[in-house]
Amino acid sequence: MNRFADQFSAFFWNVFNRPQLKDWLDILIVAFLIYQLFMLTRETRASQVLKGFGMLIVVSWISSFLGLVALNWLLLGIVNNGSLVLLILFQPELRRALERIGRGAKVDRFLDSADESTRIITEVTQSLMSLSRRRIGALLVFEQKTGLKDYIDTGTTIDSLISGPLIINIFEPNTPLHDGAVIIRGDRILAAACVLGLSEQSNLSRDLGTRHRAGLGVTESTDAIVLIVSEETGIISMAQGGKLTRHLDADGISRVLSGLYKQEKMSLNQVIEYVRSKYEEWRSRKHDQ
Repeated sequence: MNRFADQFSAFFWNVFNRPQLKDWLDILIVAFLIYQLFMLTRETRASQVLKGFGMLIVVSWISSFLGLVALNWLLLGIVNNGSLVLLILFQPELRRALERIGRGAKVDRFLDSADESTRIITEVTQSLMSLSRRRIGALLVFEQKTGLKDYIDTGTTIDSLISGPLIINIFEPNTPLHDGAVIIRGDRILAAACVLGLSEQSNLSRDLGTRHRAGLGVTESTDAIVLIVSEETGIISMAQGGKLTRHLDADGISRVLSGLYKQEKMSLNQVIEYVRSKYEEWRSRKHDQ
């Protein structure tokens, strides 16, 4: 513990007394990694574990300062093996982080044709509203930058253009593919009857069934956007980033889908002009100083 304290003190002495460019770069990288760790564990059970581990380190320093030998020896055994403890405790979060890094980015989801984007938005919106009126459960997963191949492999491959009647037919009760999720990439329905992992959140309403928990679960480990139709109430919800937005109407669905399919892409000339304008703005500010 004393060696750890000496190294900690030496680190801060070097930082504040002889900082170099590489030192500041080192600090920024470490700060970024710590920030990502907090963001990764935010609003999860792991965040409480992380706080508890931090408290152990603080108590270890205090026990060493006060000469509490037995307590310090016990806490030293935990702190010195902290890496192994964290690997065990944060196994789900580390797995998710590695999945985000290891999965390849998907192809561009933006469509070249504005008419095709409008068609898809209309088809999906109308199909979900029809399913909602009839209280037929549905689960649509829209792939983003994080690939969903692991989930696609659990279902039945379709690889068809998006079609409203096809979506309705897939989720029709007592059909072979109605139970599970439909995964969409760009303008194509890749697979149906896909199996998704359930959310690990413990504070979800009991009114939410397996379909909602599965939709939330895939958004906790990927950047996918999920649209859900409740079989019990017909309420349409959206899941993104582990958060659930309920009571979407036709306009709400259209806005969500417009954000997916109608984001403008900058041409090469627009990118060059943008960079040039930012450079001129920087030069102007520098000249004024």
